[in-house]
Amino acid sequence: MPLKPKTIEKIYWTIGEVAAELGVKNSSIRFWEKEIGTVNPKRTGKGDRLYNRKEIDQLKTIQHLLKDKGFTLSGAKNELRHSGRTEARTLDLEQLRQRLLTIRRELIALKIQHGGSK
Repeated sequence: MPLKPKTIEKIYWTIGEVAAELGVKNSSIRFWEKEIGTVNPKRTGKGDRLYNRKEIDQLKTIQHLLKDKGFTLSGAKNELRHSGRTEARTLDLEQLRQRLLTIRRELIALKIQHGGSK
């Protein structure tokens, strides 16, 4: 049986690689970082930017808001802040739901251990 080829995904990309993927200039990415402030790439010892997949996705969202949706920089910044709160609330609700389900299972187990009804 042949071995599966290993697929190793990069963890970090340079600003040039990200700019090429988005079809923009490096300066656009630096400008979006500065003006919108939601992307903070890791830096090398020389100060070169290194972007992870989450940051690249954030830049794609910024590009979509600015280029496709016609948002201003201020509008895009507000939209990103609002969507971040919505995602955080959704995550909090899901965590609460999971915690309540766990408590429910524990209560049912206790009820079974102690004879059932009451």
